[in-house]
Amino acid sequence: MKRQQTLRPKPNICSGYLVSYLNSPIGRREFLKPGAGSAQIVVNLTDLNKLKIPLPSDFEQHAIATTLSDADALIESLDRLIAKKRAIKQAVMQQLLTGQTRLPGFTDEWETKRLGEIADIRSGGTPSTAMPAFWNGDVPWCTPTDITELGGRKYLSGTERTISHAGLRASSAESMPSGSIIMTTRATIGECAINTVPMTTNQGFKNLIPSSCDAEFLYYLMTTKKAQLIQLCGGSTFLEIGKKSLLAFEVTLPQSHQEQQAIATVLSDMDTEIEALERRRDKARQLKQGMMQQLLTGRVRLVAPQVAA
Repeated sequence: MKRQQTLRPKPNICSGYLVSYLNSPIGRREFLKPGAGSAQIVVNLTDLNKLKIPLPSDFEQHAIATTLSDADALIESLDRLIAKKRAIKQAVMQQLLTGQTRLPGFTDEWETKRLGEIADIRSGGTPSTAMPAFWNGDVPWCTPTDITELGGRKYLSGTERTISHAGLRASSAESMPSGSIIMTTRATIGECAINTVPMTTNQGFKNLIPSSCDAEFLYYLMTTKKAQLIQLCGGSTFLEIGKKSLLAFEVTLPQSHQEQQAIATVLSDMDTEIEALERRRDKARQLKQGMMQQLLTGRVRLVAPQVAA
């Protein structure tokens, strides 16, 4: 059973300041220690009582706590806004990618096509790891980790590992031109990205090179098909989609390339807005960490309000 320690600040200590200090990297380094003979982190009450905390005046404590609380409020508001924008995007995708809602100016019927009719499907492969000459070349080689680390972002511009041209020739990996849809089809199913540079993948992918549809539209469309793609999977050891099944997989899309591009532009603009908010949120988090490092050590002091004469 975990034991909890309750801290009751004395009258001259601002609880908000104390919480900020203990939650900061500085405070955590001071009072979190590994338990004896265990990797588990524990807080020893005796050591906690001996912990020395830099304390400014009561007024400055409250000012620091308020400043850090305001930073937290900004981060939380951005998190809520990002979640709202993502929910709106999902709703818009449901409407636009099914033809339930049409953009102004488009009235042509949609058509159902097999995936093999609108894209060239290529597989991945892995060169022999026993051959050093096959590795660490200048050919990007994508694994599912490269896709999941994008965190839902659309474009993939580099990979953690690379292979050589000799490794590419000696394996079943196939080179994907930039602007292809890189899609996981083994174990992790239906995670997609668009590669911005030519690259290869391992065998956990089936990759789509659009031939008669807009690549950005196809990317967004395939991100909505994960449940259907999982139904295509065979194999008792792990889920995997075969190339034959994927070639016959049917999708419904506008006949007009202009409508495909217009839909993709709307969704891309929404992605751009979300990514901008995420960058702003991440910057706010970094700024808060810097503020904690400076304010809770006294390296930077807040300016006291001037009292009018």
